[in-house]
Amino acid sequence: MYTLLSGLYKYMFQRDEYCILILGLDNAGKTTFLEQTKTRFNKNYKGMSLSKITTTVGLNIGTIDVGKTRLMFWDLGGQEELQSLWDKYYAESHGVIYVIDSTDEERLSESKRAFEKMITSEALEGVPILVLANKQDVE
Repeated sequence: MYTLLSGLYKYMFQRDEYCILILGLDNAGKTTFLEQTKTRFNKNYKGMSLSKITTTVGLNIGTIDVGKTRLMFWDLGGQEELQSLWDKYYAESHGVIYVIDSTDEERLSESKRAFEKMITSEALEGVPILVLANKQDVE
């Protein structure tokens, strides 16, 4: 009887939860992407003013509920000294969004190196990766 009630409760109230990493070099627009995504999917969320978004030192977390699914975004700092922490989050992630500043041609090779280092991790084997060329609207 307990199993039946437990299963019914989970079916009705439990959400599937997925953790998505947002990675990329500093100033690629990861936090802005997260804030815009939260604003779009959370009706009551006003969002942080774009002028108040600063360089991430550590981690920003954002949660979005879509139907019975909860997406938890982990926006990690992209400075070179913080990139060494990225792999600590790989095992818990269900997906990765890798953000590139498409207007910063001087750092594209640096971004490529960070991306290549990331995708060689065994912990990310089989994990979906989305590469987002950000700032396409900036000239």
